[in-house]
Amino acid sequence: MSLFNKLVVTTLPVIPKGIVKLVARRYIAGPLLADAIQVSEQLMLLGASSTIDVLGEFVESANRAQEETQMSKMVIDAIRSRNLNSYLSVKPTSLGLNIDSEIAYRNITEVVAHARASGVFVRMDMENTPFTSATLDFYKRLRRDGFDNVGVVIQAYLRRSEADVLDLLQFKPSVRLCKGIYQESEELAFRDADEIRSNYKKLLRVLIDGGARTHIATHDEELLADAEQQIARQHLNPAEYEFQMLMGVREERRDKLIKDGHSVRIYVPFGHDWYGYSTRRLKENPQVAGYIAKAIFTRR
Repeated sequence: MSLFNKLVVTTLPVIPKGIVKLVARRYIAGPLLADAIQVSEQLMLLGASSTIDVLGEFVESANRAQEETQMSKMVIDAIRSRNLNSYLSVKPTSLGLNIDSEIAYRNITEVVAHARASGVFVRMDMENTPFTSATLDFYKRLRRDGFDNVGVVIQAYLRRSEADVLDLLQFKPSVRLCKGIYQESEELAFRDADEIRSNYKKLLRVLIDGGARTHIATHDEELLADAEQQIARQHLNPAEYEFQMLMGVREERRDKLIKDGHSVRIYVPFGHDWYGYSTRRLKENPQVAGYIAKAIFTRR
C-alpha cells in the first residue's frame, strides 16, 4: 500500500461524508430497491447473477428489526416478480441479533420461509466475532428445521474457521468463503496477509473436498488463480461453485471469469445506510484512494 493510500485510509473519519458518498457510487446500487433491481438486470445481460443486500446492521430496536424483516421480504418479492437471477443477503444483526437471539431467529425464519415459498435463496452474512457462533447456530438450526434454501459465510482470517467448516460439512452446506473485513484481535484472527491467504486456500480445499457448494468471494489474484486450479483439479462444473465479487471492484477480472465459463455473482447493496459499508470497502481496498482524490479535486 502506498503512503498516499495509507494516508487516505487513516484519515477516512475526517473526510467529509459528501466526498465518501461520491466514491461510494461505485459500490452501491443506490438508495432504493429499484436501483438494485436495475443493476441486477444489467448484470444478467453480462452473464452474471447477483446478491441483493439491504444496507443496515446492528439494529437496536425490535420495531426496526421488524421493519428490516419486511424489507427483506420485499426484496424476495422483487426477485420473484422480476425473475431476477438473484438471491437475498441478510445480516443477522439487522434482524435483531444484537437485541435478542430469539427475536432474531423468528425474524430470520420468517424471511427464509417467505423465500422458500417464492423459490428464492437466502444467505446469512457473517459479521464480527461477537456474532459468529450465534450466526452459525442459526444456520444449523434452520437446516434442522427443514430449510435448505439458506447459506452461510465463513471468514478465512478467523483462527476458528477450519473447525467451523468441518462442523458444517455434515449439512452439505452452501458456503461463501471470504477473507473477512472486521477489525479483530490477533488472538481471534490472523493479521498477516500471507497467513490469511494460506488459510483461505486450505479452507477452499476442505470445502470442495467435503462436497460443499462453495462460493469463492475474493478479488485477490493469487486466490482467484488458486481457485481456478482447484476447480480444474476436481473437474467441477459451474453448477457446483461460483465466484463472488463486490459491485464496482475488478470489473475486468469479473468479465474474464464470465468469458472463461465460470459462474459469477456480484454483491449488490442498496439503501440509505451507506456510510459504514462504504468506509469498510475503502479500508479493504485502499487502491481506491485515487477515486477519493479525484472526487475531492472534481468537487473543488
